[in-house]
Amino acid sequence: MSTFVMPSLGADMESAVLMEWKVKEGESVSKGDIIAEVETSKGVIEIEVFEDGVIEKLLVKEETDCAVGTPLAVIRSKEQEVEEKESQEFKIDESPQKVLEPEEKKTDEKVFKQRIKISPAARKKAKELGVELSEVQGDKKEIHLRDIESETVPKKSEHPASGMRQAIAKAMSLSNAQIPHYYLSSSINMSPALKWLEEVNRNRAIQERILPAALLIQAVVYALKEVPQLNGFWRNDALEISKEINPGIAIALRKEGLITPAILNAHELNLDGTMKSLSNLIERTRSGKLRNSEITEQTITITNLGDLGAESVFGVIYPPQVALVGFGRIMNAPWAEGDTLSVRKVLQATIAGDHRATDGRIGGKFLDKLNQILQIPQELL
Repeated sequence: MSTFVMPSLGADMESAVLMEWKVKEGESVSKGDIIAEVETSKGVIEIEVFEDGVIEKLLVKEETDCAVGTPLAVIRSKEQEVEEKESQEFKIDESPQKVLEPEEKKTDEKVFKQRIKISPAARKKAKELGVELSEVQGDKKEIHLRDIESETVPKKSEHPASGMRQAIAKAMSLSNAQIPHYYLSSSINMSPALKWLEEVNRNRAIQERILPAALLIQAVVYALKEVPQLNGFWRNDALEISKEINPGIAIALRKEGLITPAILNAHELNLDGTMKSLSNLIERTRSGKLRNSEITEQTITITNLGDLGAESVFGVIYPPQVALVGFGRIMNAPWAEGDTLSVRKVLQATIAGDHRATDGRIGGKFLDKLNQILQIPQELL
């Protein structure tokens, strides 16, 4: 038997609301299956199981606020025999659970349930803030916590932070307080890569075309294969280099906030696979359908602010990661080659490194390798 607990979905997470079970007691599950949905300050996350077995007991009811580490279910391995008395050994600890009051469900659901769904965390926050649900509803099929928070009207000159903003503030404050950053930047001639990409896309359907963002991600992954010291974690005063390369991609949410879900096992993908994974990741991020592994297993972060006009990015590392790669706007700039001065498409690439784990020599080696890869982009396909 094993106990499945509320996972930690980031250093800034303390609790989450179990919104819905996707399995029933007695049902068989396999590693990677989605067994529940939880709502955090980052949105609704699908929770995967990491073992094969049978759901022996569901310990927590839906719409329950659970602290990280709270036992949620008991899973029996397929090899174990079924004994009725075993189920009696598992006690449901209801003390840390906060089930919403029946009266609240009656009043809200009576009016809205048939027309719109609302998560328990959102309903609780709406009550605390005195937000009228009818004013939030609009054309939404389901109201989430971030919808309620965005409806909060600032008082006077104050601007109350949303749950998402508070989570980012906590993580970034921790990073700046604990991680000694170093920064390096490099100008990269992107003309060869963009010209090659144009030729590749020329005979492709629109939905099959590769965007420069995917090309840059693939180049980062290839560079990390040569400079793996930047792909990992700083734990217990030591650098842990990850065998898997799971780049977390910074994706801005439509209303507010930022989330960095990972393209898992990106080192196993070709360029088309990376493009497909990126499109899928962006779509599911903005529709609130991420999996817990995608927001907990990033080994490095990539942020691209070029579409917003920024020429360069000097980011803050998300702990316990040890590096962040930033890309700015690709723009026309003077470029000297030998004695010839011309205009080229130039990109500012940056690396923010944890000085406890690596130093400028490693960061510089990474940027140099990244530049070399982007000069022969055909090797990425």
